[in-house]
Amino acid sequence: MALHVPKAPGFSQMLKEGARSFQGLEEAVYRNISACKEFSETVRTAYGPNGMNKIIINHIDKLFVTNDAATVVKELEIEHPAAKIMILASQMQEEEVGDGTNFVIILAGSLLENAQDLLRMGMTSADIISGYELAMEQAVQILDSLVCINISDCRDEEMVIKAVRTAVMSKQYGNEDFLARLITKACISIMPEETTFNVDNVRVCKVLGSSLLNSEAILGMVFKRQAEGEITKKNKAKIAIYTCPVDIATTETKGTVLIKSAGELLKFSEGEEHKLEQEINAIKDAGVDVIVSGGKIGDMALHFINKAGMMAVRVNSKFDIRRLCKATGATPLPDVTVPTKDELGFADSVYTDELGDTCVVVFKLEGQESKISTVVVRGATDNYLEDIERSIDDGINTFKGIARNGRFVAGAGASEVEVAKRLRKFADSVSGLERYAVQKFANALEVLPKTIAENSGMKVKEVMDRIHQSHFKDDEEGINVGINIEGERDDVTLDAKEVGLWDPVELKKWGVKFATSAVVTILRVDQIIMAKKAGGPAAKTPRGNDEDD
Repeated sequence: MALHVPKAPGFSQMLKEGARSFQGLEEAVYRNISACKEFSETVRTAYGPNGMNKIIINHIDKLFVTNDAATVVKELEIEHPAAKIMILASQMQEEEVGDGTNFVIILAGSLLENAQDLLRMGMTSADIISGYELAMEQAVQILDSLVCINISDCRDEEMVIKAVRTAVMSKQYGNEDFLARLITKACISIMPEETTFNVDNVRVCKVLGSSLLNSEAILGMVFKRQAEGEITKKNKAKIAIYTCPVDIATTETKGTVLIKSAGELLKFSEGEEHKLEQEINAIKDAGVDVIVSGGKIGDMALHFINKAGMMAVRVNSKFDIRRLCKATGATPLPDVTVPTKDELGFADSVYTDELGDTCVVVFKLEGQESKISTVVVRGATDNYLEDIERSIDDGINTFKGIARNGRFVAGAGASEVEVAKRLRKFADSVSGLERYAVQKFANALEVLPKTIAENSGMKVKEVMDRIHQSHFKDDEEGINVGINIEGERDDVTLDAKEVGLWDPVELKKWGVKFATSAVVTILRVDQIIMAKKAGGPAAKTPRGNDEDD
């Protein structure tokens, strides 16, 4: 007879064997806060222009070398439920603004650390949550009042370059001036008159070799492949785009042909070839200079295309076919038919070029506005090129933000220090225990400029003292004073507005909202219940879809 061991009385008695339950301050709340603090500390060293890189090898053994928090969060498989809430908040920031993921994680980690101090002092979670929400609303209002730059015209190249430069600087410190000009050129050239700016319309083509300074922005599309035929260049080209293979037509149903002699066999193949030649010549007569196919271009078809003096290009991706249609104004054709004038696309030049040992096909538009531009990035290694691409994405998202809301606050930690100062003043007018939570919220905000100083190897206390001196003056000049990461001794502060270090106000506002929301959710948890993991072999992971699907 098996010995029956009774379960301990309480909630765990109701759960299946193997399930775990944690409750109370020590077991649940502090454990959650500790996990979030650990994760926040991990990405904190990557914050700012001098942030350190992380080497990440993901579950499919792909190597990443980056200081981009969005990539770190995406590739790390975090299992802790509380840390996952922080990650979700940072991902929402990435979707909403396109930048500032590290801002959210660091601020949330700091808010939780300060909340832990208040909990140890005896404050309840409800009071802390109430104070944090009050401080968040006030911080958003303060940020609106701190706007120092308003870019009303997103075609103003010099102003846009300054705005984009700050976003790029955090990822590619030292290359920000060159990249900001490249990104601005690519974005402004395709900026529509009325509709909103679409980030997907700026493509990045990474080509190994040479140096970053040989990168360029091209109006149109660039594909890493060779032209199929002998013709490699066409000017003022009319383009026909087919989503199907360009080859000898075959019937959909299977059939049997009875051939009685060698002459009949020759006639049969000649008939197919003659029909294909007629089709290609008819396409040529319609004024087509370049044929683009989404499938295979047959040898016989290629022979007739070369004979007709047309250029042939194969594009494998259906998404690239769509983008090429958008860029050239062509209509994708499902069958090899003669296109009408309205179905043809146009490019000022279509040519093949050799960048290093990589062949590319360029569809370039010069005389008219294209809907798509491509940044051709050069560099020594794949990891370096991917990191450049991420910084370009941040710059493009900043441009999108300018198109929606061109208001900026001072960067370099200036806005965070000023918001913290005004929140402390606001806390004095708050009655009840929420006052302490508002003060802790202000302390948490100052972690961001401290992190910039730490990662730049500066004396944090000395730098913060200098910044506080400037901000606590009565005049308006001090509110834009931030950290000068290149300064030494007496030159550790600068006027962020004057030197062109600006952060989008929407980035800061959404960052504060998402971080506070995540912290409030975590503080509301008083119990963690974990079911026993299912046995058996691990479930197969689904194959990844195309990023643009």
